[in-house]
Amino acid sequence: MTQDVPKPTPAARHCSGLARRVLTVTFALLILGLMTWAYAAGVPLASDRYGLLAFGLYGAFLSAHLVAQSLFAYLEHRRVAAAARRAAARGPLDAAAARSVALTISAYQEDPAYLRQCLASARALQYPRARLRVLMVVDGNRAEDLYMVDMFREVFADEDPATYVWDGNYHRPWEPAATAGAAGAYREVEAEDPGRLAVEALVRTHRCVCVAQRWGGKREVMYTAFKALGDSVDYVQVCDSDTRLDPMALLELVRVLDEDPRVGAVGGDVRILNPLDSWVSFLSSLRYWVAFNVERACQSYFHCVSCISGPLGLYRNHLLQQFLEAWYNQKFLGTHCTFGDDRHLTNRMLSMGYATKYTSRSRCYSETPSSFLRWLSQQTRWSKSYFREWLYNALWWHRHHAWMTYEAVVSGLFPFFVAATVLRLFYAGRPWALLWVLLCVQGVALAKAAFAAWLRGCPRMVLLSLYAPLYMCGLLPAKFLALATMNQSGWGTSGRRKLAANYVPLLPLALWALLLLGGLVRSVVQEARADWGGPSRAAEARHLAAGAGAYVGYWVVMLTLYWVGVRRLCRRRAGGYCVQV
Repeated sequence: MTQDVPKPTPAARHCSGLARRVLTVTFALLILGLMTWAYAAGVPLASDRYGLLAFGLYGAFLSAHLVAQSLFAYLEHRRVAAAARRAAARGPLDAAAARSVALTISAYQEDPAYLRQCLASARALQYPRARLRVLMVVDGNRAEDLYMVDMFREVFADEDPATYVWDGNYHRPWEPAATAGAAGAYREVEAEDPGRLAVEALVRTHRCVCVAQRWGGKREVMYTAFKALGDSVDYVQVCDSDTRLDPMALLELVRVLDEDPRVGAVGGDVRILNPLDSWVSFLSSLRYWVAFNVERACQSYFHCVSCISGPLGLYRNHLLQQFLEAWYNQKFLGTHCTFGDDRHLTNRMLSMGYATKYTSRSRCYSETPSSFLRWLSQQTRWSKSYFREWLYNALWWHRHHAWMTYEAVVSGLFPFFVAATVLRLFYAGRPWALLWVLLCVQGVALAKAAFAAWLRGCPRMVLLSLYAPLYMCGLLPAKFLALATMNQSGWGTSGRRKLAANYVPLLPLALWALLLLGGLVRSVVQEARADWGGPSRAAEARHLAAGAGAYVGYWVVMLTLYWVGVRRLCRRRAGGYCVQV
């Protein structure tokens, strides 16, 4: 006979929570202090006679981090594979016992070709039809937005779809229509918005529903879907209108939540739908794979994925409904937050103490910008939400594994250390020091790309090392613009029907280029006046020549591989895009 374990008293829980907070803050400050000291002190662990080939403590720390991250990602993939074998042994899902799921699709001025693919993939999902609902909400109810409603009706024609054009939305004041009569005369008005009642009735009574509502931004669209569903389903899947779902995507997500009640949300592997549109979309496709299958797989090993990506995520609905209002009404510096909805959904789930997971067996394909300017706008917007949500995420580190604290501190500080290193070398460094750092950056990028190529079984992943200059010259300065404009809102890169240029993200790139150019000129002039006759300078000249040859050779090889294996397959996609940050 087993004896019941007594539950801790409120005082004991309070003391335990306080202790965890203190330990977590101490651990975060320890990591911060060690990283800062290792970077500032520049302690060399290995060096040649003249200090030209040096490997320091900070470099060792980053190398150890990458090795640990790769190891835990590999172990998580093995864990997922073992879970898949157990699921296969149990046999197919019992339709009668399957959890009810609502697939919610957020749409805004979507490219018709992408939207049709999205809806067709939703129809093809391998999940018991009686347990799956499809709800698409369109952000906009004007005549030019209704083609999306017509397409939904066409794709789901045999499912008795319900469509509704709503004059308002949940958060725009409803004003009853004026009735004829004398001024001040008594008249009766309806107590509730008939549009809201109609939407909720359709969602509760039809399997496939499309609602076009008054424009309010993506978070407003998602709120409508979540609010209208209420408690009518067990799980809610989120999806964007430019996303093509794998037929097994939903089933694999459901299996993760079914297996462990401690998991509140799970995300899948987001691949790129248009990798061959340009060099930007190709490199993004490689970067996406590593972001999900290495970085988030590592986080999933510790049950603390920091972001369940918007194109493919599944949430426990009873938990989502508990924080729905707080999620929608999120403010930062007095401004209502309209972007970063997926990160804040994830953070809200983490704040409740529930785990978040990632599974590589669930997959989707999503559109990514093919032009550099639009990619830069997208990355700037994502960086805004990253920095903002980092602050919120820090409040709940104590409720999860220490890895969550450690990785948040490391990834949060990394851009600042990189920027400081580059500026220091350009202004105070010698030519060889600058070249040595460039060689190290590309060497680390190549090592990470080689691991990804092995893990994926795809040699083309080696070209991921070409992403390093894109980060250093584009994304890094854009992060500082994001920091300065975190409280600005907008749909960002969505709306793919028209082309509208937004050159604001180019401003930090221009400033960054001027800073580096000034430092380079200063260093070149200073070194031209220096005496190169000593033995150390002669050794530096030899290293400089050899290093420059190796660096140029690396780029010749990589660009040749790219041109032969990828560039000739790229094609320009017709159509334009609307950009707003």
